[in-house]
Amino acid sequence: MSGSNLLVIFTGSIAAYKGCEVVSRLVQRGHRVRCVATPSALKFIGPATLEGLTGSPVLSDAFAPGSALEHIALTRWADAVLVCPATANTLNRFAAGLGDDLVGALFLAHDRAKPWLVAPAMNPAMWSHPATGAAVERLRGWGVRFINPASGRTACGETGEGRLAEPETIVGAVETALASPAKRRRVLVTAGGTAEPVDGVRVLTNTSTGATGALIATHLSRAGHDVVLLRAQNAIAADGPCREETFVTFAQLEAGLRRLLAAGPFDAVIHAAAVSDYRVDTVVLADGTALATSGKMASGEAPVLKLRANPRLVDQLRGWSRTPFTLVAFKLTHGAETGQAADAVKKLFAHSGADYVVHNDLAARHADGSFPADILQSDGSVAAHCTNRSALADELTRLVGEPTNRKSRIENPQSSHALDP
Repeated sequence: MSGSNLLVIFTGSIAAYKGCEVVSRLVQRGHRVRCVATPSALKFIGPATLEGLTGSPVLSDAFAPGSALEHIALTRWADAVLVCPATANTLNRFAAGLGDDLVGALFLAHDRAKPWLVAPAMNPAMWSHPATGAAVERLRGWGVRFINPASGRTACGETGEGRLAEPETIVGAVETALASPAKRRRVLVTAGGTAEPVDGVRVLTNTSTGATGALIATHLSRAGHDVVLLRAQNAIAADGPCREETFVTFAQLEAGLRRLLAAGPFDAVIHAAAVSDYRVDTVVLADGTALATSGKMASGEAPVLKLRANPRLVDQLRGWSRTPFTLVAFKLTHGAETGQAADAVKKLFAHSGADYVVHNDLAARHADGSFPADILQSDGSVAAHCTNRSALADELTRLVGEPTNRKSRIENPQSSHALDP
């Protein structure tokens, strides 16, 4: 996408030199760029550099002659705003709503229907500090889009997460944010595994991290869709401007789904959560007494767990919604033959009424931890074959954005494995 108006804000980090490369690339790609720099940023780069790259003067002082209303005019002019690099101080000031300088005033005056992107750069300890983490969480809740910092050696000589993302990554994120879908969809994504209490401190759970659901939610939200991510409390969060709610147990996930679908409407539900098939009914100790799940077994106990089957949530989703939606279900197998996998997917289609099923097999895991993925249609054909999580998220974003009752293209139908949710 070319020809957009972009406002790039520099704050006081040594990574500002990489921000200059970002500006250069954006201009080369046909975007009109204007720059704002804090006084601290101008200690690292000169205004002549940015003016030379953009052809426009650099703004820094909110009270400079003729600049009193620039915090309004610039945010109305810009199609998107990028803060690059963003320091810990800047993130915490944004989260506190401080508007006593030009950058803070720009943030408060920003048209929140337009993308506001942040590319943090700081010492690893500063990035991991609770104050910074709380600021990031609050800003994400307000719709700010983060371009996560990279891991590696930082300018101070320490190693860890905090390096500014590479220029090509930042430019890609900006142009993705500028790409508006033909129609904005409202999508509910579930992610992560349920945990069923055995006693007050122990649980039955699974190994799902929620990485796939989080990435799907991230891609959908960056594509401009309205996304709600219902994820396990300890699962990975989305890196995008979506609303998030959490659950722990099967009962909490069920209650969340019922409430959200009743309040709808949603255009699509992508049910990637790893839901427990069983919950603990009773815990019987060696002496025959039953233990309440709120209690705690003594170390060395050899209890008998009596389990009760949970109902299939995916089968009930349509009944909880007042309006129809596109349903994407997930099926996990382990070392299944092609015919076995096909039968398992067919059964899921039959009892869930899903529009698509993403099937995955743990035996297909690559050495780097990635999985191939197939998105299957009810007739058994492959709507898309994906080599990794990112490709799966891209394809689901494409499918969700298409008109309803569509027929998807068939790609590489010979594959039958899909990605671990």
